[in-house]
Amino acid sequence: MTSCTVGVPVEDPDGDQRWLSIHNRFLSETREKDADVIFIGDSILQALQHTDIWNELFAPLHCLNFGIHRDLIENVLWRVQNGELDNVKPRVVVLHVGTNNHRNTAGEIFDGIVEVVNCIREKLPEAYIVIPTLLPRGQHPNSIRDKLSEVNEMLKNKFPTIAKVEVISIDKGFIQPDGCISHHDMHDYLLLTNAGSRKAFEPLHELLMQLLNEGETEKDLTPSE
Repeated sequence: MTSCTVGVPVEDPDGDQRWLSIHNRFLSETREKDADVIFIGDSILQALQHTDIWNELFAPLHCLNFGIHRDLIENVLWRVQNGELDNVKPRVVVLHVGTNNHRNTAGEIFDGIVEVVNCIREKLPEAYIVIPTLLPRGQHPNSIRDKLSEVNEMLKNKFPTIAKVEVISIDKGFIQPDGCISHHDMHDYLLLTNAGSRKAFEPLHELLMQLLNEGETEKDLTPSE
């Protein structure tokens, strides 16, 4: 099993090079578009781009979405190492990855996310890095859910001490009192519905607004004498 901290491209079992084609499209977008916010990660972010809340709240913020279905941490790391954050100067990078690494231990998932964060910081030393927590998955309580929750706690303990890195909880309100997740929030108990996306990502939008307005707010608060 490949370590989460070593970047690797996705294997091409179908023979049509779709993953690499998507990566190359992202590279083209970095040369053609200016973005204040770049989302990079897995299917949770890819699916977000096709929801009402994306068009309503995130598209107006000049965002690019570099989410790819089923990506593992090591795949996102490879993409960062191979140009997806070159030729761009976003003010914020949103990173969501790790749920597909459920065959790894919580510690390995955590180490992999830290490695991606370090790589992003090396590429974009001035950008804020925002890490939404990993969402629960599966209709009923299960060991993967427990593992991802453990990763979230490790992230929350690690990053508050690091400048310009924010962990934001987006996993609240999905697990019902009986321990189940509703298909109204996650249609396949992994990917979010429109309603689930709103519940998860409205807090992220609020944080992005704060970060993007930070400089302007400081100017507004300066006394004029």
